[in-house]
Amino acid sequence: MKHLVALIATLFVIAIVPQRLLAQDYGDDAFGDPMGSGMTANDSIARGLKRSTWGRDTSKVERFVPTEYKQWRIDERLGTKYPEVYNDTLPHLFQNFNSTDGYRGEYNILGNLGSPRLARHFLDRAQASDFLFIQPYDYFHVEPGNLLFTNTKSPLTNLQYHKCGTKENGQDRLRAYFATNINKNAGIGFRADYLYARGYYNNQANSELNTTLFGYFKSDHYDIHAMAAWEHMKMAENGGIEDDNYITNPQSFPRSFKSTDIPTVLSNLWNRNDHQTVFLTHRYNMGVYRDVEVPDSLKPQIPKDDELLSRLKSDSLVAAIKADTLRLHATLDSLRLQWEIEQTPPREFIPVTSIVHTAHFKRLMHVNYSRSTLPDDYFDHDPYIRSSYGNYEDETRAISIKNTLGLQLREGFNKWAKAGITLFAAHEFERFKLLSTETTDDENVFETYKENHITVGGEISKMQGSLIHYNVGAEFWAIGARAGDLDVHGNGDLNFRLGKDTVRLEALVKFQNLTAPFYYRHFHSEGLWWDNSLSRETHTRVEGRLTLDRTHTSLRFGMENISNYTHLATTLTPVYADDGTFKNYAHNVSVRQQSGSIQILSASLRQDLHFGFFHWDNEVTWQHTTNGDVLPLPVVSVYTNPYVVFHIAKVLRVEIGADMRYFTSYYAPDYSPFIGQYAVQDTEQPRVKIGNYPIINAYANFAIKRVRGYINVTHVNEGNGNAFWAPHYPIDPLSIHFGVSWNFYD
Repeated sequence: MKHLVALIATLFVIAIVPQRLLAQDYGDDAFGDPMGSGMTANDSIARGLKRSTWGRDTSKVERFVPTEYKQWRIDERLGTKYPEVYNDTLPHLFQNFNSTDGYRGEYNILGNLGSPRLARHFLDRAQASDFLFIQPYDYFHVEPGNLLFTNTKSPLTNLQYHKCGTKENGQDRLRAYFATNINKNAGIGFRADYLYARGYYNNQANSELNTTLFGYFKSDHYDIHAMAAWEHMKMAENGGIEDDNYITNPQSFPRSFKSTDIPTVLSNLWNRNDHQTVFLTHRYNMGVYRDVEVPDSLKPQIPKDDELLSRLKSDSLVAAIKADTLRLHATLDSLRLQWEIEQTPPREFIPVTSIVHTAHFKRLMHVNYSRSTLPDDYFDHDPYIRSSYGNYEDETRAISIKNTLGLQLREGFNKWAKAGITLFAAHEFERFKLLSTETTDDENVFETYKENHITVGGEISKMQGSLIHYNVGAEFWAIGARAGDLDVHGNGDLNFRLGKDTVRLEALVKFQNLTAPFYYRHFHSEGLWWDNSLSRETHTRVEGRLTLDRTHTSLRFGMENISNYTHLATTLTPVYADDGTFKNYAHNVSVRQQSGSIQILSASLRQDLHFGFFHWDNEVTWQHTTNGDVLPLPVVSVYTNPYVVFHIAKVLRVEIGADMRYFTSYYAPDYSPFIGQYAVQDTEQPRVKIGNYPIINAYANFAIKRVRGYINVTHVNEGNGNAFWAPHYPIDPLSIHFGVSWNFYD
């Protein structure tokens, strides 16, 4: 509650800022229309002038507030800017914006809002990083690369509220985004996100808060972008329900059970992540100014004779000159020459070379703790460092400080320079703290691990123009704990017209030979403990995408080969009662490395259809893995969404439809509550399949001017079936969600 009070107080301060004092005139930059109406700034002005004055004081002049803005992301390594579209203004699929399982249900989750998730589509999975515990929360966690910077003509504020359920099981989320310009070249902003989800099943409440400050300054010679984020995530862990038959076969029980009546394996167990990020990237540009070639039709015209003579500012002198023809011609020639000298042609700055520095600081504290005694037979061993599994608090901490220095020979400084070239070097210091064997019931004692990494690399890129773009780069770990690691990557796109359609071909290739992340090599806790010596993991991927804009068709295909695949895996040990009857399984999680190679093939087709007011969006994904025991994937995943779009009174946009998520059954990774990660199921014991169960939601979206909203009835087909998002974690029962988003300018 204290986090919610702090967030509301911060939003109140933002609301009372005299934003109109911050608004500036930003010239003729090309800004986007936030609601996608296709209306230009001049159209907006004209509409404002034609508004009815009925019921208003016409003695006051109505001030027009421009609502255009443009946004971009930045590359975390070298601060390169990439234009972006602010999706928080798009009405389509808004009903799925707050869904932890993704816009198209493409993630495995634990059911509740804010729970950790894992992409079912392998090509969408992020590679494991040293900050392992943050990765399952990518929908909530903010990285410099996914933060939007904004240049706006008027201060922009977006507020959202999402709600579901009651005081006992409800899910609430409040989001805010604020951006304003200080002047034409500088801007600041604030982003806040708070969710609290009690959950439809016992012991699964989540509370998460993120606050982010950001700002930028850009000029011809110097650019700087900076951000600072603080995140707090607290998740209750219930270990799943005790018996899947409560969901798959409820008739086997003598009475019916509500979701809150179903017993869970664990209680009073929690995971917490506290994460801070400070990021800064800046560059100094060296270059030249050159005149801009202007068509004759746009060049200023020489004033007429009377206008030239008016420069003399003496009526008597002008009259005397007009009386003498020779003197008049000589004077006009002189005034024309003076006017031409005064004309300054437009100039533009062409950056030739840039010196880039990027600094990135990250700090993480991950805590797993219990406030009561856990079942002794849940684990397959005695406690590692304490006397029992009760009322403990395991903790690990990580710090990363990375500095990158780059030299860029910029693209476009010369007509012969068709690409930009960048060379860079980076140093990263990492420090990790893990529990030591000296830890007692009353005190955590830590071991400290320190690693330094020095890397060198380069990139060749072409981003200008409309036909072809590409970026090819490599990074080599030269000195430190990961000396010898290599990362080579390349991507590009080709755009061309085919009849009335625009065709876009995109390609991506990568080769990575990398040391396993730190927490795969070392981890110490009450229930899990390992120190591994692992070989480098090698990834080779080829991926392509074909997009047809006119037909709304997208085909994505990819192939990846992995050697020494490193992953988390569960181990189940049967537990028997004194009379020899089976009771349950004891759990353990470990890191495993698969010898040899695994191949993954994937193809995905997205086709959006449109017949008048009827729309039908479809996506089908096929995947094949050569080792389903180590890297399990569903063979087919489907998302389909038929809906109708119409307008009421020409201003209210309404979208009504029903969407479905479906994936074929497979041995999905289990979830370990003691490390907060997904792990492959034990192949030596009976495994659990999920999938082969459609999940249908019915919804209504609306948008009017700056306001969007939705009502979404989820899991309308609730009933008997394999209704699980992850093994032993059921899909929430039928529930009604609603949300609203409001944009404010000025």
